[in-house]
Amino acid sequence: MCVCLSVLTGFLCDTGFQVEVHSVTVDCTVTSRFVHTVMTSMALNKANVSQEIFFEVELPKSAFITNFSMEIENQMYVGEVKEKEKAKKQYEKAVSTGQTAGLVKASGRKMEKFSVSVNIAAESNVTFILTYEELLQRKLGMYEIITRVKPKSPVQEFKITANIYEPQGLSFVDTRATFLSNELLPLVQKTAHISFSPTLEQQRKCAGCDGTLIDGDFVITYDVKREQGLGNIQVHNGYFVHFFAPPALPRVPVNVVFVFDRSGSMSGQKMRQTVDALLKILKDLKEEDHFALIAFDHRIIPWRYSLTKASKENVSAAMDHVRGISSYGSTNINDAVLTGVRMLRKGRSEKQLPERSIDMIILLTDGMPNDGESHPEKIQSNVRSEIGGDMSLFCLGFGNDVEYSFLDVMSKENKGLARRIYEASDAALQLQGFYEEVSSPLLLEVDLRYPDNAVDFLTTKNFNQLFNGSEIVVAGRLNDRDLDNFMVEVFGQGVRQLKQQKLTFTGGCRKLEARYIFGDFTERLWAYLTIQQLLEKSKSGSSDEKTNATAKALEMSLQYSFVTPLTSMVVTKPETEDGTDSPLIADKYPGISATTNYYHASSPILVDGDPHFLIELSDRDDALCFNINDKPGTIFNLVKDPESGILVNGQVVGDKKIPPDGKINTYFWLLTENIFFKDRSLTVTLKDSVKFVVLLHKVWKEHPYHRDYLGFYTLETHLLSPSVHGLLGQFYHGVKFEVSDLRPGEVPEKPDATMFVKGLELNVTRGWQRDFRNEMTNGIKVPCWFIHNNGTGLIDGDMKDYVMTSLFSAV
Repeated sequence: MCVCLSVLTGFLCDTGFQVEVHSVTVDCTVTSRFVHTVMTSMALNKANVSQEIFFEVELPKSAFITNFSMEIENQMYVGEVKEKEKAKKQYEKAVSTGQTAGLVKASGRKMEKFSVSVNIAAESNVTFILTYEELLQRKLGMYEIITRVKPKSPVQEFKITANIYEPQGLSFVDTRATFLSNELLPLVQKTAHISFSPTLEQQRKCAGCDGTLIDGDFVITYDVKREQGLGNIQVHNGYFVHFFAPPALPRVPVNVVFVFDRSGSMSGQKMRQTVDALLKILKDLKEEDHFALIAFDHRIIPWRYSLTKASKENVSAAMDHVRGISSYGSTNINDAVLTGVRMLRKGRSEKQLPERSIDMIILLTDGMPNDGESHPEKIQSNVRSEIGGDMSLFCLGFGNDVEYSFLDVMSKENKGLARRIYEASDAALQLQGFYEEVSSPLLLEVDLRYPDNAVDFLTTKNFNQLFNGSEIVVAGRLNDRDLDNFMVEVFGQGVRQLKQQKLTFTGGCRKLEARYIFGDFTERLWAYLTIQQLLEKSKSGSSDEKTNATAKALEMSLQYSFVTPLTSMVVTKPETEDGTDSPLIADKYPGISATTNYYHASSPILVDGDPHFLIELSDRDDALCFNINDKPGTIFNLVKDPESGILVNGQVVGDKKIPPDGKINTYFWLLTENIFFKDRSLTVTLKDSVKFVVLLHKVWKEHPYHRDYLGFYTLETHLLSPSVHGLLGQFYHGVKFEVSDLRPGEVPEKPDATMFVKGLELNVTRGWQRDFRNEMTNGIKVPCWFIHNNGTGLIDGDMKDYVMTSLFSAV
């Protein structure tokens, strides 16, 4: 039995079974262009039979999912990011057994669809929570946040909220939506706090009917106040981000060659839309610009054989020429682009073009090259060699059949970018909008320079061009977390002079208000931007450069728990009636960060070594660990079960004498029970039930400092009562925690993270401790989350609460 659950982009199938969508909420927080969005939906299966419910959400293509979880009957199921091939194996196994799996897949121009399904028991509810993050890109002078909402039927609780915090202040903010009727429009608050929360009746198309008005895109646009100088720097928790979009720079004249496909595949609507777009673009040319038109099929057909000044007369003549274009023949991309390059070179050599101007080629095609040179790699090589870094190539791929990756690589190799033009009624507007983005360059060869001794791990700081209405973003890590200023220099071609300016975090940058900060957002912004740029590098360059960029992008995707083209998110669904698990796979683009659940401990729970405590978790391949450091002679309670009468205390002993480094190591040496060893491992059974393993670590008798010590491992913890406690005993029946926000630590191979446990927020480190059960000499390294400061926050109370007066003390 299947029910399709309308959430944000889904729908409700009328199958005769009762499913009530109780709530749909979207909570969006924007801090310095970095967006953190949480989508939550709760549905109730009111039927007396179990039903499969689908959750579908469309989210921006540029976003990375950072969390997905399902709460079913008070049990939370949370996703985990894995390397793509590992996740794929789980996915294929699920599919081969007929189980359902969730995927992220393309769903239009700007959005992708995230879809999962889950079987819900009779009269039970499920809550879906999806979180994603993205860095907004400024285009045409504004930032845009899109939320797609299509619940298809009225919802008991429907709410969209957005809180925008920009330290520079907002110059404007606006909202629009196709479904905002005159009745709904007053419900939208248009300030830095935006909310839209129609009642159940206000959502209905008509009184008493099931149809809803809420169907389409809810769009928020805004821009920030611009300051003179070199932009704005914002700092938080050891990372900085620099936004550079200087106002009032003069536009640089453009020399543009339009190279457009008129082959047979462009016939009909595509050709009409191309002609319409060219007519609008030609009309928008500035008089200081120069332009050329080159149509191509298997032939190359220039309008004129040199670039022409964009005077009113020349533009009018060009528009007449464009109106007469028709489609015919095959596709010779190679010769068409090379003709455009040579035309620009000729204009430069004959000094027909302004010295201070920008050269660009805009290629529009809908297919693969099939005439002349037809090998994409050879065409890319020819174009790259002919351009030689002296001009920009922008490629527009028209329709679904175009070989977009070929165009994408070719444009990036030549200081440009590619864009897919979708076959729709507004294709001409798409073409015109793209040209509007790139037709007003302000700077060429932009180079942002930061002092080497102040910052490191910088994202890309060299840019081919800066267009009017766009923005350059650079992020990095501060070498000194307390640094309050440093010099930034920006260099670029296209203007006479760009003054250098010293930016300080108190003047050039306003202090961030804590209530608007979500986690270490500057670090996550840095990681997001770095991964995006590494993914771009992985598409072009030498084989070694591609390999290195891919490896680094994968490493960071896993470290920061983002689902990217290199990773996937695996969510294990509740067990089905036949006892099997069904993994759900979220496969690019977007991610998962946190792990939250009530994890049950399994053998071993141990204390060994210095002394270090290790709690392995049976529900997942993971562990928690912490150290206890106190003076020699201290006695600690390890296990105390008042119901069974079991008590284990242990006394620590120190080194024989103070080592040269002044640090005295401590170890457990005496336990409550008098233990005599024939071998170095002994199993002890207490009260005829619970078993412990005690290890004797022998140290070289002549060692100047260290001495023999004991390791203590617990077996069969389930035999102890729920009231068991102690430094080890409190973990025998599980521990509830959440780990998120993975970030670089002091040691590169030991990243830090944030742990939420017992209502506290702890900084933890990914490290390892040793398990000596099977390898007595060196032990086996067990990866674990290390809790600092003697386990403070993880253990109940304080370390001192477990100090005993004697080995046999129960209190």
